[in-house]
Amino acid sequence: MAFSFGFSGDDIDAPLPDTGESPKPANPRGHAAAPTPASSSAFPVPGKPQLPPTRHDLARLLARLPSRIAYSCLDVALDDGAVAARIPRRELWDVRLQLMAEDDGGGGQGPGAEGLGEHDVKTGIYEGGFKSWESSVDLVKVLAAESHPASLRGRPVRAIELGCGTALPSLALFQWAMALEPSQSRPFTFILADYNPSVLQLVTVPNFLLAWALHHQHQHPALRDAFSLEGELQLGPDVLQAFQTYLDGRDISLSFLSGGWSPEFVQLLYGPSGAAPQGPGSPPVSLLLGAETIYSPFALQAFNETVFAVLGREQASLGAQAAAFVAAKRLYFGVGGSLDDFIEKAQAKGGSVTKLREETAGVARGVVRCVIKGHQSRDPAQTTAG
Repeated sequence: MAFSFGFSGDDIDAPLPDTGESPKPANPRGHAAAPTPASSSAFPVPGKPQLPPTRHDLARLLARLPSRIAYSCLDVALDDGAVAARIPRRELWDVRLQLMAEDDGGGGQGPGAEGLGEHDVKTGIYEGGFKSWESSVDLVKVLAAESHPASLRGRPVRAIELGCGTALPSLALFQWAMALEPSQSRPFTFILADYNPSVLQLVTVPNFLLAWALHHQHQHPALRDAFSLEGELQLGPDVLQAFQTYLDGRDISLSFLSGGWSPEFVQLLYGPSGAAPQGPGSPPVSLLLGAETIYSPFALQAFNETVFAVLGREQASLGAQAAAFVAAKRLYFGVGGSLDDFIEKAQAKGGSVTKLREETAGVARGVVRCVIKGHQSRDPAQTTAG
C-alpha cells in the first residue's frame, strides 16, 4: 500500500518527483528476508516478508559515502524565539544524485530509490525516513525545554531513536554533547534505528558527520578546506578518519540498526546475551525517542511493544533512568493511528504518560513522556546532574 498523508505542507520536506515503480530495498548483508508474523512486525503486508533486523557498522557506512555531500541547516526555535538547535541535513536532491550515479543504468530502481517518489510511505517497502517531519522538530523543542542539555553533564547517556530517518532529535543531543567540556562529558551511546538500511546510509550517517564537521570546522586541521564550497562538505579520507577518532576520544558510540520492530529487533539491540553492556560508574540516563512512528494501528502496536521491551531492558539491565519521548500527530487521517491511541495502549501496559507539548496550528500534534509505573521517580526528565 502506497499513500501520501496529504497534510497540506505540514511536512518539512516536499516529496521529490516519482522515480517509477519501486522494489523492496536490498538487504546489504545479503541475508534473505524471512516472513514475519503480522502480530510482531511493524508494517505487516499480507504475503510480503519484512526486512529482518540487521546491525550496520559505522566504518562500512562511512566508506560508502560519496566524495562530497550537500546540505542545509534547520533552525529549531523555542516558543520564546530562542534557537534551541541549528541542525544540518543532507539535501534530498543530493541523495538523488548519488543514487543516479550508483544506479549504473538500472533506470532508477536501485536500493534507496523507493523513498524518493511521490508517496510519503510505501507500506512494507519504505517508511518515510528520507523526509524530516514536524513532529521530530517538536521533539527537539521538548528535549531542550526539559533541560536535557544540562542533564548531559556528568552522566552516561543512552539515546535510542526508533524510526530515526533524518534523526533530528538525536542530532540535537549530539550537538549538545559536543558542546560540553571534555571534563563534563561521560560515555554517550546513540542507537539509530530505521526500517530502511538505505535511509541510514544516505541521510542518517551523513547528518551526524555534518553535525560534527560544522561544530569543529574552525578547529580541526582535517576540516580546513572541507567547506571550500558553500553548502557542501568534502569527504576526504582524513575527514572520515578524524570523525571516527573524535568519537573514540570523546567516548561517543554510534550504532545503526535496520528492519521491522519485533522481538528479534529488541534481541539484536542488546546483543547475543540479551543484555545491554554495563560499564562502571553511575547508571545511565536512557532516552527512547520516536517521532511519527505510530501512523497506523499496525505500526502503533509494534512500536508500543518495542518501547516497553526496551524500557524494561534499560531499567533491569542497567538500572537506567529510562523514559520514552513520543511525538506524533493527534490523528493520522485515513490510516487510523493517533497519539491518543498510543497513550491508551501505553497506560494499559502499565505506563505512566505525561503530556509535554501540544501543537494546535495546522494539523494537531503532541509530545508525551512515558515511563513504566513504579519508576516515575527515576524519570530522567526530572533529574538534572550538576
